[in-house]
Amino acid sequence: MKSFDHALIDLILKEMPLGVFVYDDRMGIAYQNRNAENFIRRYDIPNEISTVSQRIFDAIKTGRLKELFPGEVYIHLTIDGAANNWICKLHICQEPIPLVYVFLSEEKISNKLNLSRIRMQFKLTRRETDVVRRVLDGLSNSDVSEDFGISEQTVKDHLSNIYIKCGVANRFGLVRALMSYHESGSTPPLPG
Repeated sequence: MKSFDHALIDLILKEMPLGVFVYDDRMGIAYQNRNAENFIRRYDIPNEISTVSQRIFDAIKTGRLKELFPGEVYIHLTIDGAANNWICKLHICQEPIPLVYVFLSEEKISNKLNLSRIRMQFKLTRRETDVVRRVLDGLSNSDVSEDFGISEQTVKDHLSNIYIKCGVANRFGLVRALMSYHESGSTPPLPG
């Protein structure tokens, strides 16, 4: 049963959308999934992650982990050449051997926008707002349909309604209009 658990964990870590890599107490990378490998190849490991991880291992060795790291450990990164910021969550494992798991996720565009305000401004339904969120995050129509358990045609119907309400012609126009609204800080004009 134990080998099944390891195989299942390995499958989950490889397929998850987050980048995951694991430091051992010698600061070597004991594991990395495909997304972490791509991240590291493209940007290298930011110094902040290595520095904090080393401090965690030092705290484990001195028995001061709970004192020095009493809560969850997050690092927010701005990386040269990256379109968005990154959030790193560090998970600490002390036994059977000390490890630091680093979970990397890119900040999503939709999290930067006030979608409630956009929803009210353009009189979008909750479902349409959910579709907008996923479009902003780069999901395809098939991905959105899978997320909601609806047909791709229903997604297209939602998008058509959204385009009409927002006064845009397509997905690109929608993203551009909403990002312009965010950057300017002003209320976008109502269509028509």
